[in-house]
Amino acid sequence: MSQPSPAIGVFVTPVTPLQQNCTTVWCTRTLKAAVIDPGGSVDAVIAEVARRGLTLDQIWITHGHLDHAGGAAEMQEKSGVHIIGPHPEDQFWIDGIPQQGQMYGLPEARSFTPDRWLADGDTVSLGETTWEVYHTPGHTPGHVIFFNRDAGFAQVGDVLFQGSVGRTDFPRSDPEALIQSIITKLWPLGDDVTFVPGHGPVSTFGAERRSNPFVSDRALQGERLQRPASGPA
Repeated sequence: MSQPSPAIGVFVTPVTPLQQNCTTVWCTRTLKAAVIDPGGSVDAVIAEVARRGLTLDQIWITHGHLDHAGGAAEMQEKSGVHIIGPHPEDQFWIDGIPQQGQMYGLPEARSFTPDRWLADGDTVSLGETTWEVYHTPGHTPGHVIFFNRDAGFAQVGDVLFQGSVGRTDFPRSDPEALIQSIITKLWPLGDDVTFVPGHGPVSTFGAERRSNPFVSDRALQGERLQRPASGPA
């Protein structure tokens, strides 16, 4: 008889003035934890990991924006764990973190070199859990998301929000690529998937397919009907 899949735990810590969702996930069997997108408040996040009896094992990055990656170097320095992700197309964003920090009043933010870059189709292991990696460009060119199939849970960074989608007015953003990332990478994972976005409340893919004004099935069908027949689907 096969053993049941190991469960995961999740807690979210809002960090930086932009109230980014720094998400900590862990394997409930081994209590090994990964912090996803430590944009700031590093000491508070590390303290909460310890308070819950967890062992910080890895740092995962969805993309290179300051509010998601600005505290990764400090967290690595204080914990000694590896930084994993994002996709290498976001190297220029990571290199620019110190400049971003000066602009947003976060002078302690530092750039870094990940111990492991990620690509579409990769997996990352945390304790006895396995997480799938999907490259989801659009908001940034090197954005990735993390998906645990057994738990039906994803951390999607700034690709998708409750009732909205990621901004595409940054250097090398691409609105068409963002929509394609959502409908070809996220939706096939299933309507029942619960996701934590980079900002704001938790939702499910099914809820967003029903009601999100940017990427609901109805909104996308209307967009397709308005496009020229020779244009992209």
